[in-house]
Amino acid sequence: QVQLVESGGREVQTGASLRLSCAHSVRSFSIYAMAWFRRTPGKEREYVGVIVWSNGSTHIADSLKGRFTISRDDAKNEMYLQMNNLKSEDTGVYYCAVGKGSMVPSGYPYWGQGTPVTVSS
Repeated sequence: QVQLVESGGREVQTGASLRLSCAHSVRSFSIYAMAWFRRTPGKEREYVGVIVWSNGSTHIADSLKGRFTISRDDAKNEMYLQMNNLKSEDTGVYYCAVGKGSMVPSGYPYWGQGTPVTVSS
């Protein structure tokens, strides 16, 4: 059974940094890709970025490049989303997912429950 648990979300001020974690129970050899998505107020679930498990390569959505990065720690079975220079429009619920590595939610059959991030001025 695949379990994904996000943590680290909280309220921060504009310009702050925050690191989200995704603890997973998936065996590494069975993972193709893990991704971060977010649901911001009034919008559909939005692609944030992905890490390909076999080689560790990452891709971040164009609008977030330069501020967000993805990494992982295999010893801890965790994936991370480092968010810098946060803006009010980053407010939302952040989800991690396991799947085929696409930029659309339908490419990921397994999801966590999400962790909320609020960026206030």
